[in-house]
Amino acid sequence: MPRNAKKAASTAEASSSSNSVDAAQPTRPEVQLRRSGRRIALPNDDGEEKTREIQAKVLGHRPDEKGMLYHYSDESDERAARTKEGVQLAIDGLATMERRLKIATKTQKQKVAKSTFADNLQPPDPNESDAESDSMRASTLRKAESEPSKQEQLRSNKTEQKAPKGRHAAKMPELTPIDEVRDLGPVDTGEPDAIDSAERGAGRPPPINSNRLPLPWKGRLGYACLNTYLRAAKVPVFSSRTCRMASIIDHRHPLQDPSQPEHATKNRPDKTQAAQHELGQQFVQNLGLANARDIVKMLLWNDKYGIKFMRLSSEMFPFASHPEHGYKLAPFASEVLAEAGKVAARLSHRLTTHPGQVRQPCPPGHLPVPSLLSRSQFTQLGSPRREVVESAVRDLDYHDEMLSLLRLPDQQNRDAVMIIHMGGTFGDKAATLDRFRKNYAGLSDGVKARLVLENDDVSWTVHDLLPICGELNIPLVLDYHHHNILFDAEHCREGTHDISQPDISERIAATWRRKGIKQKMHYSEPCAGAVTPRDRRKHSPRVATMPPCPNDMDLMIEAKDKEQAVFELMRTFKLPGFDEIHDVVPHQRLDENQPPPKVLKKAIGNGKGSKRRRTTKDSAVGVEETACDDNGEETTGMGTPIPDEEIGMGGPENRVYWPPGHEEWLRPKKREAKRPQVAEESE
Repeated sequence: MPRNAKKAASTAEASSSSNSVDAAQPTRPEVQLRRSGRRIALPNDDGEEKTREIQAKVLGHRPDEKGMLYHYSDESDERAARTKEGVQLAIDGLATMERRLKIATKTQKQKVAKSTFADNLQPPDPNESDAESDSMRASTLRKAESEPSKQEQLRSNKTEQKAPKGRHAAKMPELTPIDEVRDLGPVDTGEPDAIDSAERGAGRPPPINSNRLPLPWKGRLGYACLNTYLRAAKVPVFSSRTCRMASIIDHRHPLQDPSQPEHATKNRPDKTQAAQHELGQQFVQNLGLANARDIVKMLLWNDKYGIKFMRLSSEMFPFASHPEHGYKLAPFASEVLAEAGKVAARLSHRLTTHPGQVRQPCPPGHLPVPSLLSRSQFTQLGSPRREVVESAVRDLDYHDEMLSLLRLPDQQNRDAVMIIHMGGTFGDKAATLDRFRKNYAGLSDGVKARLVLENDDVSWTVHDLLPICGELNIPLVLDYHHHNILFDAEHCREGTHDISQPDISERIAATWRRKGIKQKMHYSEPCAGAVTPRDRRKHSPRVATMPPCPNDMDLMIEAKDKEQAVFELMRTFKLPGFDEIHDVVPHQRLDENQPPPKVLKKAIGNGKGSKRRRTTKDSAVGVEETACDDNGEETTGMGTPIPDEEIGMGGPENRVYWPPGHEEWLRPKKREAKRPQVAEESE
């Protein structure tokens, strides 16, 4: 018999034998044991046999007399972990689960959004009796159940989709086809629809802005937390160094060589040694000390360029208010903070903070709660959750201790305020205000003396906060940008005109005078092209104008470009000191010491322009040397050393301004590979 005929006969015989066995056994769903021991039902399909064969090969399973697959040895565990097919099988399974979840979620949202029940259900009339209301709701439910939804109608019109092919063909349930989901339109994500977005965005009434400028300017302009010029220096100067909680735990173990400084690869914490809690605390506290030391440099830099107002970073001492990794500042940071406060007092520099601007990590075992607020407004005294309030109190105590350790003079100490937002409304503004009153009463006197409220762009307007500020004697910060997004339409319009009228501006100023604190305001602008309220919340890199505030105001400019936004205003309105600020030289820092030449080459050789390394014989005969940089170009050497106190200060020509969109000028130019130029072929 020919070979092909024998093969066909054997295949037919095996097929008939398999069918007879299947017919003899009772029908039951095939079950496979996971490695955890749980059973998973597999639907019968053409791809089932192939899937089981792959699993048996990869995971080391063997079938019993009933055709069920069992795990039987630890050796198969290791083989599954090492086998490429096993990894791919797991990846494909996770991808399938993710795809199913996405489609199911989208389908469920479409069912709710497109259901006739949601369209036909009307709110009950208070004049109706309970019986009439119940009857109406029952009839609406029956109508919604009897009428097919749009999604069901689409599914009935579609032809049956082909079964998926591949390894997971047997595991794929019946899913809504992608085409059907796409035909249903956009998913309702809770955002305003197109009409509402246009009404609140581009179609909203134009803002009414004041044409008054606070000139001649006699106040103080400030920026928040970070100096872009100092941050980009070769030795960065900033006050927001931080770490992860895992790093604190790792650093509880001694270094591999305690006599040497820590290195990312050569001298790491040795986890084989016993952990010591104080080592982890020392690690995170050293970060805080480095942050605090840089305050002095930032204050001196600000004073040189006419800036007398700055917000300190809440990340200065990482995890200081954390329930597990938190710590007090007085035992180790008193001297460093007192030195910074001495410089601020000498320069008449105002320092403030904004607690809650940095999202604190969740305690172990807790999931983060997503927030709809425009910024990280997580210091909320009006929250209904006890753990949130306790965290807010710890955070306020930490900021109060940090400002108190600056040892500022009396007036500067009063002006060192802590600004927070009211936070969410939690469905009931009145109840939120009651919780705020109760929790505010339990704060320490130091926190009460510094606490200031600010209107936000999501929940609380200026008119919402003025009554509670007057009742509890809390100053109110007016944020013009937030007001333009969220305002009380019954009292004022969008823009700077109405909110700056004497009736409202005087009430705001009175909240500051009662406590003897110098008033401050916040100003920023939305990014170009922002239309919806969500888009307009983002701050623009710089601002184009100044608000109609008093000309002696302390005005905080909240912009992405930080001190450069202040320089932009100084140049635009010719404010004092604007002529002392000059543009940086692209990709060059003239206020830093240059490193010595890396390579010494000499301009001699057999050919013209050839260079080779210097030798002892060359030195003996006095060959002229030429210092070259990495690109082979000649340099002039190190030059005159720059004193430490002048490093990063802009040099003698005060070159510290970079044009909008050119922050990369602060850093050395990236090296580009030189590609050989190919001569064009002449026609």
